[in-house]
Amino acid sequence: MATAVETLGKLERRLTISFPLTDVRTEVEKRLKKQAKTAKAPGFRPGKVPIKMVAAQYGYQIESDVLNDRVGRAFNQAANENQLRVAGFPKIEPKDAADEGMLSFEATFEVFPEFTISELSGVDIETVQAEVSDAEIDKTIDILRKQRVHYHAKGVAGEHGDGGEPVAAAGDRVTVDFTGAIDGVEFPGGKADDYQFVLGEGRMLPEFEAATLGLKVGESKTFPLAFPEDYHGKDVAGKTADFTITLKQLEWAHLPEVDAEFAKSLGIEDGDATKMRADIKVNLEREVAGRVKARNKEAVMDALVAATEMDVPQVMIEQDSERLAEQTRADMSQRGMDVSSMPFPKELFATKAERRVRLGLILSQLVGENNLQATSEQVKAQIEDFAQSYEDPKEVLKYYYSDRNRLGEIEALVLEENVVNYVLGKAKVTTKAVAFDELMGNNAQA
Repeated sequence: MATAVETLGKLERRLTISFPLTDVRTEVEKRLKKQAKTAKAPGFRPGKVPIKMVAAQYGYQIESDVLNDRVGRAFNQAANENQLRVAGFPKIEPKDAADEGMLSFEATFEVFPEFTISELSGVDIETVQAEVSDAEIDKTIDILRKQRVHYHAKGVAGEHGDGGEPVAAAGDRVTVDFTGAIDGVEFPGGKADDYQFVLGEGRMLPEFEAATLGLKVGESKTFPLAFPEDYHGKDVAGKTADFTITLKQLEWAHLPEVDAEFAKSLGIEDGDATKMRADIKVNLEREVAGRVKARNKEAVMDALVAATEMDVPQVMIEQDSERLAEQTRADMSQRGMDVSSMPFPKELFATKAERRVRLGLILSQLVGENNLQATSEQVKAQIEDFAQSYEDPKEVLKYYYSDRNRLGEIEALVLEENVVNYVLGKAKVTTKAVAFDELMGNNAQA
């Protein structure tokens, strides 16, 4: 039996569960007898071990299992009878019983919140859109050319020219020897031979690059270099060193021409530059569409959170914080980082976890109230859309349909898209045009 439910807070509840001690003992004896039929012990045939020996070996675990089962069943029955929507798992603690023949436990738990989603017609949402113009295609071609750059000795005539005057300039690849000293003493990491870098890429400190500019092969230069206070090398951070640099090799960058050979290198079999540009445009438009969809989905989710007031079960936040901590640990480990001694306190993930839980509750209610579940046709269409960018679309379909968890991931994506479309169809929506570079986070110029 269970007592009346006590309200401890907005979502926290408590009830006491009691049942006869004799019920537990009867069940324990029943399970011990069943265990005795297969129990083994030295000097006894299987199934002939004395019940006292079986009880000594298995009694504690069996009694624990029986208590867990009885408490769990009693709690679930009480929750159903009181129409409680329990969030997470209850905290169960033993309690002194008023009757010696009874066992009592106190269950403290949280319930799901009751909330109302605001009238969506009064919700303002700003979405974005972006276009792919010839300028974006040109930028992408420039990036692809830079990825295929090759270098020639500067000042030496060749098939592509000599690269101009043989002095180090921005864009050139240089090979240098250098030595650094602080107060006349060389320091670890301050010396290198045949060190190679491209001027203007920012790999070296500004003073280092500035000193290299204008040098010819064989020339040396000594210059002061002040390390920033936040420099990664703690031994030299905030200090000034004297460096001597010698230019050993100077090469200029030759970018491939945008011709048939270049187009072929990008998979255009006949080398048609027009087809190449069309292919690049299709890929850029697919990327833009994906990023626009992600931005607009985030705008919808932000609007739903802002428009819905609710109390979030703390137990669900804690559980999701733990999941996020473990995911972060696993991700870092897969990248080759040693995380064995790194702390991952769940408190660091609490804010993100609360938003995730809050959104999950909102989406669940929206889906249930408006029948927005993912259909099999929508799931198949989503997978087929993914498959378009792969050489063998059939293998992509097989990959997802052969694993229920993978299929569940697609269903979740479709469900979210259904929610987004539903909300956008109800809310007050304005659309803002954003520049390609802004949408892409300037990655297009990387």
